[in-house]
Amino acid sequence: MYSVVSCAIVHGIDSILVRAETDLSSGLPVFEMVGFLGSEVKEARERVRTAMINCGYSLPIKRITVNLSPANIRKSGSGFDLPIAISILAAMGVISKSDLTDVVVVGELGLNGNIYPVTGVLPMILAASDCGKRTCLVPVDNYREASLVPDMEIVAVRDLSEAVAYLNGEGIKEHRSEGVITEEEVSDFKFINGQRLLRRACEIAAAGLHNILMIGPPGSGKTMIARCIPTILPPMNLKEQMELSKIYSVCGKFDERSSLMDKRPFRAPHHSISQAGLVGGGQVPHPGEVSLAHGGVLFLDELTEFNRSTMESLRAPLEDRQVTVVRVNGSFTYPAQFMLVAAMNPCRCGYFPDLKRCSCTQAQIERYLGRISQPMLDRMDICVEAPRLEFKELHGGDGNECSEAIRDTVLCALMLQKKRFAGTEIGYNSRIPARDIETYCRLGSKEEKFMEDMYQKLSLTARTYHKLLRVARTIADLDGGGDIRISHLTECICYRTIEKTDWEQKG
Repeated sequence: MYSVVSCAIVHGIDSILVRAETDLSSGLPVFEMVGFLGSEVKEARERVRTAMINCGYSLPIKRITVNLSPANIRKSGSGFDLPIAISILAAMGVISKSDLTDVVVVGELGLNGNIYPVTGVLPMILAASDCGKRTCLVPVDNYREASLVPDMEIVAVRDLSEAVAYLNGEGIKEHRSEGVITEEEVSDFKFINGQRLLRRACEIAAAGLHNILMIGPPGSGKTMIARCIPTILPPMNLKEQMELSKIYSVCGKFDERSSLMDKRPFRAPHHSISQAGLVGGGQVPHPGEVSLAHGGVLFLDELTEFNRSTMESLRAPLEDRQVTVVRVNGSFTYPAQFMLVAAMNPCRCGYFPDLKRCSCTQAQIERYLGRISQPMLDRMDICVEAPRLEFKELHGGDGNECSEAIRDTVLCALMLQKKRFAGTEIGYNSRIPARDIETYCRLGSKEEKFMEDMYQKLSLTARTYHKLLRVARTIADLDGGGDIRISHLTECICYRTIEKTDWEQKG
């Protein structure tokens, strides 16, 4: 007897449909599984055998061969348990229909026959929909996630017996996962008192998707302000929501949501994170924090405490806006278009250049700042100091501009960029390539003379000069979108990337 069932495997943040084939033939009784299987898939043999027995289905005394096709793709994960069991039961005749390729089956089996949730259900169901499938059998706890795919009949089952009953055309109890609704922390710029320069710098960064570095003593509000930045970014479109939801589904972080992820993510990994945890990878490749922050903010607090090699691994994702992990079993690409927000103290004790409180020597300050390489600093478009707050600044915040008002201004600037870059792949001012600087950041004669003077006076490099022009272009867009003027250039120079010589001069 032969039977076949459709299932799926996650590949990157997408999915590939797989066929679970079973053949029962005469010969020595053996249960064999083939098809380039990972260790957890090989272990499915014992889970399936025990679950079937505990549900009242005895394995026949025959040669059982299960093949997961295509055989050139390595199969991993626990989601093959249920399709393998269904395929065997169909070959045994317990399920009346032997060809179940029109139904996609996903789920992990417990030894008692219960069906447990798996990760990556959303991309699996999307792949099934793209291939013309219209029915999916999933665990109850994956129902909400699976039901986000339109025009797809989602059948949620709790155990193996329910799955068999449904496939035999019998009625089953309708299950709905209630899920847990968690309240998110409310962040808003209206709660930020003082730090007007830092607030303005964040507005500019959001309006052009510029990377920003905040430098200041402990308790100056750097982390609190960073958490507010996603609230002034534009709403996510449907494509962004679907892409981000797939990433979180693959990582098992989608939870039981009733809709796609529609809020820009804010990820703040601890400085002890590994390179694989930050950019993705591992023996079994998985997305890292840069992909979990896709479309939102990646916040690196205490930047100087991160491992040097881990921090340097960000350079490629910042340029390419994606991460490619190459392993023996294949190449996996994860999207990583994020806004990098970093914060650090100016020295080891945190109080430089306040010489009354700072106890660091000049050598210690240089060694502390030397933990960040110049190439990484060059990728920070905006650098702004967050000074210690005075007592009077802690009160009287009634007049603070709220995040909604700031976002309206940011949206206007982004609309100008959308029109300007229509028909190109640029998208944001921060993405303007060097070859197009003259086209999109053209300066008048006065402005050009001003920048020539600044170029010599500040000893700028070509990269820093282009970076200043991109930021100036964003400031001009916030000012209505006209030509870049000297006032815009003057402001952008205030946000020039930190140079070690600047701190030496302050000392």
